[in-house]
Amino acid sequence: MPVHKKEHTTPEANHRTSKSPTPDLPTPEAFHQHLRAQIREATRMAMEEIMREELTLFLGAEWGESTPGRKGYRNGSYPRDLATSSGPIEDLAVPRDRAGQFHTQVFDRYSRYEPQVADGLTQMFVSGTSTHKVGEVAQTLMGVAPSASAVSRLNRSLTEQFEGWRERPLLAHYRILYLDGIHFTVRHGTQTDSTIILTALGVDLEGNKDVLALRACAPKRTKTDGSASYRICAIVGSRRLI
Repeated sequence: MPVHKKEHTTPEANHRTSKSPTPDLPTPEAFHQHLRAQIREATRMAMEEIMREELTLFLGAEWGESTPGRKGYRNGSYPRDLATSSGPIEDLAVPRDRAGQFHTQVFDRYSRYEPQVADGLTQMFVSGTSTHKVGEVAQTLMGVAPSASAVSRLNRSLTEQFEGWRERPLLAHYRILYLDGIHFTVRHGTQTDSTIILTALGVDLEGNKDVLALRACAPKRTKTDGSASYRICAIVGSRRLI
């Protein structure tokens, strides 16, 4: 009777078959892509909120408000796409009035002043909103200086939306957590600085990637001797991560 030969296995062979593949490390461009997706959503938030404020100024009345000088009434919104340097934004909600006389300036002005607006939104997204920064972005997109009450409303609304992203619940487990610093050029008035944005990128058990947290470091400063220095920053390991 023939004897079946026993297949010879070695510890190394067993180790190779049980070893799970190591995922590829994300490239700097991958980090940029995820960050650009977040900036697109920040752009959507800001532009839709500013267009609503623009319509309020056009009508001369808040939602449901009765004023002697009221020029018309709101009539929902219609979708419009916008091409940005961070990628396309689809179905922006553009408000309209019943008479069809309101025409927003936001799209034209965004195309003309995109670098300034993008810088402002990036700073707000990674560092938090401020009344001053919201006022700058609103004035750039509207073409006129918004009132103090309008800036306050915009600031409150944008803060709530940004904080909603920061406070969103995270998964209980991530397969991998990448921490990296991304260099961005950020405008400060008439000057630009090279700024490091610390990024936490999580990969879940199914391989999906998600930007978990962002933190802007102090900009690069050039010393009198020509050398450069950075303030040391860190992302704190907590539920919010920042």
